[in-house]
Amino acid sequence: MAKQQSERSRRTLIRVAIAGIPAARLPRTAAASDKMTKPQAEYRDTPNGIYSCGLCTLFVAPEGCKVVEGAISKDGWCKAFAAVH
Repeated sequence: MAKQQSERSRRTLIRVAIAGIPAARLPRTAAASDKMTKPQAEYRDTPNGIYSCGLCTLFVAPEGCKVVEGAISKDGWCKAFAAVH
């Protein structure tokens, strides 16, 4: 009888521990909502001097960005610019 009670307690403990894992700790893929809006990124369709989205590591051809929502021009620029080395 005591062994049965011990097994049930362990199972209950495991269930409670698993249920208590916050969703934020579970792996997930990036969604569009994780990206900045163009105003948040201070995006503009023109380059900043010699720097443009086409020279950024975050640019995804033909007109995307890993961190900014929407269509992005390769000739644009934003504050998240990270130069290709």
